[in-house]
Amino acid sequence: MAFGLKRYEINQWKQDIDNGKIAFLTHYWFDERFPDYRTVTKVGCRDIDKLALWGKKYGLQIQWIHYRKGGYPHFDLLGERQKEILLKEGLTNHIERFSI
Repeated sequence: MAFGLKRYEINQWKQDIDNGKIAFLTHYWFDERFPDYRTVTKVGCRDIDKLALWGKKYGLQIQWIHYRKGGYPHFDLLGERQKEILLKEGLTNHIERFSI
């Protein structure tokens, strides 16, 4: 379950994905399977090869890409890896906003 987002942020993430960009969306999150994590960053791109290549530089495997009904393939980033990647991508605003 996602929290802390505005509709326009979700729409912008989807638009960026549709335009072939690597798009980042961080939000508060609760999933009983991962009780120690409070946030997730979804990194998506319509171009699967481009997304897989982006993920490879961070050690993410292509089989970890989530394919949502209706599109918007993405990686889910959690925990230390999430923070590490956000820092390397220069997205400190995500870290600050969601206290990662």
